[in-house]
Amino acid sequence: MEFLRKLAAWLQQHARPWADKAILGARQAYARGQAYLMSKPEKRRPWFFALWSGVALAALFVVYVLLLIPLTPGIRDLKQARAARATAIVSADGKELASFDQGLQERVPLAKISPHVIAALIATEDHRFYEHHGIDLTRVGGAVFHTLLGDAQGGSTITQQLARNMFPEEIGRSRNINRKLKEMITALKIEATYSKPEILEAYLNTVPFLYNTFGIEMAARTYFDKSALQLDILESATLVGMLKGTSYYNPVGNAGRSVQRRNVVLGQMRKHELFSEARYQSLLKKPLRVHFARQAERSSTDTHFTAFVRKWLIQWADENDYNLQLDGLVVHTTLDFGLQSAAMRAVERQGRALQAIADTEWSQRSTYSATSTSAYGETHEGAPSFAYFWQSHPDYADAIVRESRDYRKAVEGGEEAAVAFKRLKADRQFIAQLHAAKTRLEAGMVALDPASGQIKAWVGSRNFQREQFDHVSQAARQPGSTFKPIVYGAALEKGFLPERPYRDAVLDIKAADGSVWRPTDMSGSTGNMMTMRDGLVYSKNTITAQVMQDVGLPPIVKLARGLGVRQSKLASVPSLALGTSPVTLLEMVNAYASIAAEGEYRKPVFVTSITDRSGKVIANFEAAKPERAMSAESAGKLIDMMRGVVNRGTGTGVRYRFGINGDVAGKTGTTQNNADGWFILMHPNLVTGAWVGFNDTRVTMRSNYWGQGGHNAVLLVGDFVRSALDSGKLDATALLPGGKRVAVARPAVEEEDVSEEASDLQQDGVPPAPTPPPIPDEQDEPPEPAEPKPSPSPMPTPTPANEGGG
Repeated sequence: MEFLRKLAAWLQQHARPWADKAILGARQAYARGQAYLMSKPEKRRPWFFALWSGVALAALFVVYVLLLIPLTPGIRDLKQARAARATAIVSADGKELASFDQGLQERVPLAKISPHVIAALIATEDHRFYEHHGIDLTRVGGAVFHTLLGDAQGGSTITQQLARNMFPEEIGRSRNINRKLKEMITALKIEATYSKPEILEAYLNTVPFLYNTFGIEMAARTYFDKSALQLDILESATLVGMLKGTSYYNPVGNAGRSVQRRNVVLGQMRKHELFSEARYQSLLKKPLRVHFARQAERSSTDTHFTAFVRKWLIQWADENDYNLQLDGLVVHTTLDFGLQSAAMRAVERQGRALQAIADTEWSQRSTYSATSTSAYGETHEGAPSFAYFWQSHPDYADAIVRESRDYRKAVEGGEEAAVAFKRLKADRQFIAQLHAAKTRLEAGMVALDPASGQIKAWVGSRNFQREQFDHVSQAARQPGSTFKPIVYGAALEKGFLPERPYRDAVLDIKAADGSVWRPTDMSGSTGNMMTMRDGLVYSKNTITAQVMQDVGLPPIVKLARGLGVRQSKLASVPSLALGTSPVTLLEMVNAYASIAAEGEYRKPVFVTSITDRSGKVIANFEAAKPERAMSAESAGKLIDMMRGVVNRGTGTGVRYRFGINGDVAGKTGTTQNNADGWFILMHPNLVTGAWVGFNDTRVTMRSNYWGQGGHNAVLLVGDFVRSALDSGKLDATALLPGGKRVAVARPAVEEEDVSEEASDLQQDGVPPAPTPPPIPDEQDEPPEPAEPKPSPSPMPTPTPANEGGG
């Protein structure tokens, strides 16, 4: 307050007298001017007044232009824009993962651009290009004159157009005097900074040409399937002609207009004597020959992880006023390049092996049973993939035709439904592509550091270029028995001990509305007493249901939210305990990472910092403060119970198949009719989870053996973790909370087939749990249908269905 009083006193003392003097001076100047005007003859006074007004307006205009100069890009901005660099996304160890190129663009030097392009450009857009210094005053005057007569014309030079291309936001997009003045000022700065050849090169490398293409090189490839250096006169005139209106004169969509505009360009070239009249007349008669080849939209290095980062980064850049195409930022992510490479190899290798199993088992009526993936690889050659599946499910085969985009478009277009259906059923190529898409096995895998929440590996499908739907963050699937540790964790939080006994028996569990839920297990019930620990180790539905009943649903839901299941809706029904409520893989792995971190939730971190082109840090992203989701004591007990899953329960495959003998814990998961297979493994340094299944839940693995998460998803996780251990990325001697350095004996062969219990039971009289959202249509397969609505009852598999949970 004291400061404000002093400031007010100073202004009163100094500013007020100055303002008074300024007002007095203005009045005196006005009086002198008026006296001078009145001293002139009355007839000449209007001329003097007009002259003074003109001078005043000119002075105001000059002042306005001077005020605009600092608001236009400076020399430093010009040099930075000319040396523009796309933002790069890099791994934690500095390997580039992807970049934000400005659309489809490849910069080339002027020497690699056809001379015909340059000649056509100058003749049509700016024939005095080499004579002016950024502004063609003759052309500006002509444009103003014709505009006043009602024939609007542009007066922009190539340099002015380049200014607009380089700085669209700074100069503005509205057609007004303010934009034109900024454009002219920037053009003068460009001319003062660069040579004419450099200006031409920059212009031809930045001008847009539709289809997300920028620059003459990419335009030449897109419209004529050749390089910019190979363009002939007609092709050059066609592309230069597009500059007046890329969409209006598009040679692909508006061939007639494109030819007319091309001929106008040729006329300008003839006017400036770039070729003879005979040559000109000959060129006019030539047809438009376009070889359209749309360029690939995405880099081959893109992955689901970089796509996830892109989405977040675009919003961040908008909020912080950065240009991802030009500013050359470097986005430092948490991804470990070595681990990511290992994850991609594991998903590709094991996904291919599981696809061979599914193809072989569904190829014929008689079943082929083996517990080795290599056995299927040998028999897969030449087998008619999924032939028996389509023979044994004719209703489904018909349903997917009616659900396809082609069928919907035909019916919406007026074709009778029966006719469209018959036509499409007879189209062998269409049916083959449709069947291939439906029977393509998919997978997802993600790995988190439990100590920091940092994402270290992320694979959203078996092939990003083919399947861009992300099975890590987008696909909501039933988690099956991977949800059970949350139920047991809630019990531990309530004070239950791992050795608390329960009877292994089928019980009717009544809900508040009187409905009945009767959970069973595929392995049957013994009627004997079983501890809560063994209920989790052997994934017993009967035990889990009783634990849920004793604990209550609210504490289970609360713990799930606290550990990391924060986006998906959790249906508060008893069957939730067996994993019937869909969640994403990222949520489940995050929840397990919270358990591994002794009950502390950490929000997943995927970007650590952003630096500018000089390496200066402009943004840091510190991990959020951990949140206590469950007590460290309960988390330690739960981890110990989950050790039993991989030592003697449903997850032993990770040990006997891959020889992982360190201190690890985890849980398997399988859902109804083997639609989903899950496995999540906790290592002290890394928590890794995988999901395996088909996009359409009506297609499943045929055998109950390979349909279990302990036999399919475990392959992806085991392969990945084995590679991480071998490469030294993971410490084989590290211990989870409460761990001891003891050798884990290899399970006996007869112990490897502990039954995986599918979590497929619903309460009597209660609607089924929510189903996953529809899978988007495939981007690269025209006949791919939309995701169908769930069937009233799941399609039975030819082999005996196993009831149960695990």
